[in-house]
Amino acid sequence: MKTILTLVSVLVSSLGIAQDFQGKAYYFSKTGMDMDFGRRQMSEEQKKAIADRMKSALERTFVLTFDKSVATYKEEAKLESTDGGGRWGAMLSGITSNNYYKNIKTAEYYDQREFYGKNFLIKDSLSSYNWILVNETKKIGNYMCFKATTTKKVSKIMDWRAMRRKARQQRNQREKSNVDKASTDASEMPNEIEVIAWYTPEIPVNHGPGAYWGLPGLILEVQEERTTLLCNKIVLNAKEKEKIKPPTKGKGVSQAEFDQITKKKIEEMIEQFSTQRRGGIGRGRRN
Repeated sequence: MKTILTLVSVLVSSLGIAQDFQGKAYYFSKTGMDMDFGRRQMSEEQKKAIADRMKSALERTFVLTFDKSVATYKEEAKLESTDGGGRWGAMLSGITSNNYYKNIKTAEYYDQREFYGKNFLIKDSLSSYNWILVNETKKIGNYMCFKATTTKKVSKIMDWRAMRRKARQQRNQREKSNVDKASTDASEMPNEIEVIAWYTPEIPVNHGPGAYWGLPGLILEVQEERTTLLCNKIVLNAKEKEKIKPPTKGKGVSQAEFDQITKKKIEEMIEQFSTQRRGGIGRGRRN
């Protein structure tokens, strides 16, 4: 541990950062997902159709634009799909930010999101991470990276297994049948998950993708359960500088307020999904 801290200190001191320093880091985000949805009778074609609809929300590319103290994290523009993914696509759009701005000096962030056709602008205080520096290194591109770990609380709002569990419980309650406790317990999520980050002191800024920050070097990779964020391109001190400023579009809310809005809508969708599926099963039994 002492070796890592010493090396990081030397690199940061020797490189320094000019007043007009600016960089861009490009990240690819990929999230694995259980496509069963608790429906054992779903065909492979149905699973593939759902996976294709969700692909745009689960595989995305972002650009982190940063200087010494502020950064924006935006999704790269892409062609819209013809159907937009339906109701689930509208819900999934709220999982990640359209434009995330963080200011390390003032310890605040602005997070612009679109959820069910409505724009929101979340403004709140930055969370601090209790990073543990690990004596492991690896190369990402041309940069030597060091490993760090932390834990973060799990949001139950966008927990797919929690959604499935709740829908199943509601359905079983209507049908007055017993909940399969074994499968319910297997779907339980922990309250916290481990996050693994790889950062490079060769770019001595405290930034990282999305809400991640606080390490003595730019974070180039994050592994968060089924989601991986990986940097595949870095541009430093380009001739044309970009003004880094917070987003302004959307209804202003705190993080807690936005969580309540999304929670209410998701619960409505689970209720509708549970009711519709029960109706479909009932029709199938009568035929």
